[in-house]
Amino acid sequence: MWVSPEDVLLAGALWITERANPYFILQKRKGHGDGGGGLAGLLVGTLDVVLDSSARMAPYRILYQTPDSLVYWIIAHGTSRKEITEHWEWLEHNLLQTLSIFENENDITTFVKGKVQGIIAEYNKNHDVKEDDDTDKFKEASAKFRKLFGMPEEEKLVNYYSCSYWKGKVPRQGWLYLSINHLCFYSYLLGKEAKLVVRWADITQLEKSATLLLPDVIKVSTRTNEHVFSVFLNINETFKLAEQLANIAMRQLLDNKGFEQDRSLPKLKKKSPKKVSALKRDLDARAKSERYRALFRLPKDEKLDGHTDCTLWTPFNKMHILGQMFVSTNYICFTSKEETLCSLIIPLREVTIVEKADSSNVLPSPLSISTKNRMTFLFANLKDRDFLVQRISDFLQQTTSKIYLERELNSSLNSSDDERTFNLNDSSVPTATQALMTMYRRRSPEEFNPKLAKEFLKEQAWKNHFTEYGQGVCMYRTEKTKELVLKGIPEGMRGELWLLFSGAINEMATHPGYYEDLVEKSMGKYNLATEEIERDLHRSLPEHPAFQNEMGIAALRRVLTAYAFRNPNIGYCQAMNIVTSVLLLYAKEEEAFWLLVALCERMLPDYYNTRVVGALVDQGVFEELAREYVPQLYDCMQDLGVISTISLSWFLTLFLSVMPFESAVVVVDCFFYDGIKVIFQLALSVLHANIHQLLGCKDDGEAMTVLGRYLDSVTNKDSTLPPIPHLHSLLTDNGEPHPEVDIFKLVRSSYEKFGSIRADVIEQMRFKQRLRVIQTIEDTTKRNVVRTIVTETAFSIDELEELYVLFKAEHLTSCYWGGSSNPTERHDPSLPYLEQYRIDVEQFKDLFNLLFPWANGAHSDPLAVRFFRLLDQNGDALINFREFINGLGKYREAACPRKYSSLVCNYWPATQQPSVDEWMFLMLHLSLCLKCSVILLFAVKKQNNPDYRHYLKLWNQETKPKRENTKDLTKLNQSQFIELCKTLYSMFSEDVAEQELYHATATVTSLLLEMGEVGKLFSSSGRRDLNLDGRSEPSMCARDVSDPKISQEPQDLGDVFGPAGLENKSSPCEDGKGDEASELPPMQDIKLEDSSPKDTGTSSAMLISDDETKDDTSMSSYSVLSAGSHELDEKLQCEDIADDTVLVRGGRAHDRGLPHSTSIDKDWAITFEQFLASVLTEQALVHYFEKPVEVAARITNAKNVRKVGRPLLSTSDYEISLSG
Repeated sequence: MWVSPEDVLLAGALWITERANPYFILQKRKGHGDGGGGLAGLLVGTLDVVLDSSARMAPYRILYQTPDSLVYWIIAHGTSRKEITEHWEWLEHNLLQTLSIFENENDITTFVKGKVQGIIAEYNKNHDVKEDDDTDKFKEASAKFRKLFGMPEEEKLVNYYSCSYWKGKVPRQGWLYLSINHLCFYSYLLGKEAKLVVRWADITQLEKSATLLLPDVIKVSTRTNEHVFSVFLNINETFKLAEQLANIAMRQLLDNKGFEQDRSLPKLKKKSPKKVSALKRDLDARAKSERYRALFRLPKDEKLDGHTDCTLWTPFNKMHILGQMFVSTNYICFTSKEETLCSLIIPLREVTIVEKADSSNVLPSPLSISTKNRMTFLFANLKDRDFLVQRISDFLQQTTSKIYLERELNSSLNSSDDERTFNLNDSSVPTATQALMTMYRRRSPEEFNPKLAKEFLKEQAWKNHFTEYGQGVCMYRTEKTKELVLKGIPEGMRGELWLLFSGAINEMATHPGYYEDLVEKSMGKYNLATEEIERDLHRSLPEHPAFQNEMGIAALRRVLTAYAFRNPNIGYCQAMNIVTSVLLLYAKEEEAFWLLVALCERMLPDYYNTRVVGALVDQGVFEELAREYVPQLYDCMQDLGVISTISLSWFLTLFLSVMPFESAVVVVDCFFYDGIKVIFQLALSVLHANIHQLLGCKDDGEAMTVLGRYLDSVTNKDSTLPPIPHLHSLLTDNGEPHPEVDIFKLVRSSYEKFGSIRADVIEQMRFKQRLRVIQTIEDTTKRNVVRTIVTETAFSIDELEELYVLFKAEHLTSCYWGGSSNPTERHDPSLPYLEQYRIDVEQFKDLFNLLFPWANGAHSDPLAVRFFRLLDQNGDALINFREFINGLGKYREAACPRKYSSLVCNYWPATQQPSVDEWMFLMLHLSLCLKCSVILLFAVKKQNNPDYRHYLKLWNQETKPKRENTKDLTKLNQSQFIELCKTLYSMFSEDVAEQELYHATATVTSLLLEMGEVGKLFSSSGRRDLNLDGRSEPSMCARDVSDPKISQEPQDLGDVFGPAGLENKSSPCEDGKGDEASELPPMQDIKLEDSSPKDTGTSSAMLISDDETKDDTSMSSYSVLSAGSHELDEKLQCEDIADDTVLVRGGRAHDRGLPHSTSIDKDWAITFEQFLASVLTEQALVHYFEKPVEVAARITNAKNVRKVGRPLLSTSDYEISLSG
């Protein structure tokens, strides 16, 4: 390719000059190609790989130099000799003579540079090349990556790193390439080449570790192999990027959410020295935004714009706190360097003024931000204050315009609506406007004043906190806030503070009217989710009075149904009803909805989907934490299998289903403030408190009883609510009740003992467990699929598993590199196992070429398309694994008729195309008798023996009852027959018995052509008799195949042997005279030899027997086609048939004068029975189709082809390959 001219000082170093003229030099890099320079070439090639020179330098280049200059300019390079030679020839033909005109060398240089740049600009314009942010070095590395590993343009390289790959005990220095869908490694050392390709979706474990010999190691494990990489320059960056890419792959397996590049990133500066790609910048920005959203509980679509160090003036302690300011599209946030000291969230919708304050020595570069609730925040020590103010002003302007637009829309929609109030009797009112607890607050008869007094003191403490630290979303969040939460949130403030700490308040504020619209849209909609919701409504806190009547039940129904309508991927999951009912007790209906959104989509990701993946992931995290923090108990719990049982119910319901209600809500208080770490801490505390009892347990039932009794005894002595009966699902024994455990002491103890657990550590552990859980789910799906269909097919379990891996890999390929259908339509994890992965026709073509025995020649794709249509029973243009296996299974069996029935099915008219099973019903009966019948019929001209009629009558009577259940079949016309013949010829290419098969095919073709010609003659004579007499003799009535009504009639014996007049039934051509033909007419009455070309206007060939055809010395031993008309010769004389194929007419056709036509003979047709009978006369064809297919060998070959051809579709990963 042409490149912008760059100067080169040493033109001869490490390069070999191959061509030269006064102005240009063509060079080849040492160490590349044949004759690479011996030892020096090996060293150069090795250095290129190790030092990344090969990423910058293609193996061929063209330099420009003026005769008197020492400076060279590279103007083109190429990856192949053909490419560089084309550029060289263009220079010789178009520039050499022009350059001789110039007198000044500077003018020549300017001209050459301008010409090359013009060529580049013209190319980019013609090929619609868009500018991107990738540096030239990275573009060259990306091109090398695609060339080395055979990747298409759609596979985007993210970054590449120098490292060593350990194969056994030998390290190989090379480059690790990380692309969107693959991890690849390449090494070239002293003539030895090593390649490795692993698909991210196949990785089961990815970890960073250290050993005594190797301090920094990245270990990549798949189901079959383990790969170790070391000696990284920046192992942390490499590992983080690998984690992120593996996470994207797992997300795609989980819910089909593939990677889409963010095009809105700011462009890099032009002279950026970094080799980082636009994709790497995109992924870095995503990772930062994810951490930012998790830290401040912001909506999922919030993107971080930037962050900077600064100080914040805190009026409550009169200090400047050092920390970081984060700015995004809709928020300004701050967190102190010391994690728990102070954090702050300022939504831009609340901001009124942003201004630069006067600088001073004490307060350099200050920035003042004022909000609507009259709070002012003062930041200082900002490095680039002017730029920051401009960015905030831009975002503020966008936010203001959004608010005005929303207000206008709401005012126009709600101008005629009064404020909504909850009315049980008014079914048109969608929502409740107050928490259910306020409506059903029950006071015990003997109210304890000390409890009410304590509740009042809590409320006062929170009010004092609001006064000092601010109230609402802009409140300063400090260690004191956490202390108040641990002491318990007052009943009346719980809903407000849950909204605040969870971040749900932000989503509710930015989506006014959203919930009401959802309720309205979801009313009256019925699906699986609504059925499950209705079933669980009365199981949600049934002991609470709020859910013992229709008011609470209706509110719960609306919230759950609205969320199922909002997020159909989750829909509804058990345990959501319990959590939502508690939310409704303390929050208004709309607030409860947004709390549920925050819970399901941000705070407990993937918990409430059909496979509770998030809960299983956190279950694995909990096991790791238990091993670390309570090691003496871990082994015992693992042996009993208790951890996996208890953790699922604890995590899914946030302890609400296993603790008394008034105690469990305290856990929910802490959860909304501190996140999932609270649940882990509390679970570890429960185990730690029962460590001695659990160590003495003999089985899981006893352990569950111990834990159940302990959790039942957790009480909240400060609760002002009357005791609510606790319906614990765990059975307890009849022993003494466990001593009461104070919930506040338990929570505080969990913070003291296990408070060191960090949120970022939990996320790291979640990633590790997510790989394991999702791959386990995939393996379970595979086993279930195989177990379901193993009884339906002759394949072994191992073969089915290998085929499933290939089938799934083909689906993933289309997700990576695009396909003819939407991946989300083909992969739906909520469907039954067999339906989860489906492929379309384009993916089926690839598998057909790899696994099916007939995938040869140019007709492979059309044959695959037709066969796909047969397998697609429901007509949705997709096939599942069962349909695929059923199709492949047809070819494994040794039954000859089943195999070529599938072949012929593909060429039959689509409107009358039967299924393969329907063909089988026909063939299994016919295959026993047709062979002798056809030979008998074709010998009738020489043997004037009337005994054949007896056999024909018997066979005709036998076939009638069996054919009543088969589908009516139309005849195969000439064009379809031609395509069938082409396919047959292409199938036999490179077969051991190739010549014998070609000869047998020619013989069969001859027979079928003659049958079609004979049938055409009788059809013509039948129509002529109808035209002349208005009727025809019953014995000679022929069906006109052009009449759809007649062609769709069941075809009887006459269809097999040619003329329709040989039917032992009444003729449909004559009314009222059908009974006259009760017997078959004598064959002598049919004068075939009298039908000459002069009479019929068409060519008729003499019937020849099988033996005559084989003995004809004029026929080629390689391939002979006997044609009944000249146009067939033209159709079959094509590139799909070998060059030495001889096309002759049957019998002595060359003695006759034949008319020539350029169109397909529409009257010519054969039936399937004729085709079947003809094929069964040739033992070579019978043996070919009866030969069993070695599926295991084809599967192995398919995997090898993937490794060599399209690497992506390897079943797991490439073995390391070395070549000298």
